[in-house]
Amino acid sequence: MYSLSSTQHWTTAADPELAVTTRGEVPAQDVTRAVRAITRVMRRHHLDSPARVRVTAPRGSDEPTLVQANIRTNDTLTRVQVTGPGGFAVTFAAERLDRQLARRAGKEARGAWPDPARRPLAQVTETRPIIRRKDCALMTGTPLEASTVLDAMDYDAYLFTDADTGEDAIVTWADPHGVSLARQHRTVAAGGSAHLPLTASAMPVRVVQDAAPVYAEDEASDVLCRGGLPYLFFTDSHTGRGNLLYRRYDGDLTIVVPS
Repeated sequence: MYSLSSTQHWTTAADPELAVTTRGEVPAQDVTRAVRAITRVMRRHHLDSPARVRVTAPRGSDEPTLVQANIRTNDTLTRVQVTGPGGFAVTFAAERLDRQLARRAGKEARGAWPDPARRPLAQVTETRPIIRRKDCALMTGTPLEASTVLDAMDYDAYLFTDADTGEDAIVTWADPHGVSLARQHRTVAAGGSAHLPLTASAMPVRVVQDAAPVYAEDEASDVLCRGGLPYLFFTDSHTGRGNLLYRRYDGDLTIVVPS
């Protein structure tokens, strides 16, 4: 077994550099499986860029293994994150990465939402702690550019600054084939419509008709957990900026705030 946060680096003359990070008691065969599976995907897509894979073992026997893979190609980062039982999680991650890269190359369309391959995080719980804080320099761009990042990074929600209004905003996946845009204040698209032009992958963008609620961080945590939400976009009552609070796979919370 590997100890907590151990790191293994794998480099061969024939294959691109691949770094595998393990957290918790990850069996050695899962590290080998990750190297082989991700390397096969990269070969299939003719990539020679460094790749990073993180395998997090479950805390209990009834919890899933979490696998995240990151590859940078032509200054563009592609990321997938998926859970699954034992060694199957690595296989699921490799298959998801393969589809992600095919979609980025225009060879495959995105499937319907909700994604059956992703473990749902919407559940009513007692208020959980915010254990990670991400201070980020937000991208300033259009909702269409933000949706491209949303797809490439395999996020459920992405916080950015809307270039059209100057407001902090999020894009999220909408049921079944589309993207939702929520801004802090402006609830319609330019021209008074509730819809924006299609994304690059021909998915419609719908503007959420409600302004972002205003909360302090502890209030937002309580609303998310007791409301059974996977994430919550809100305006921070102290800073006036848009924040994104979301539930992690371990049940605790992470908050993304503009730096």
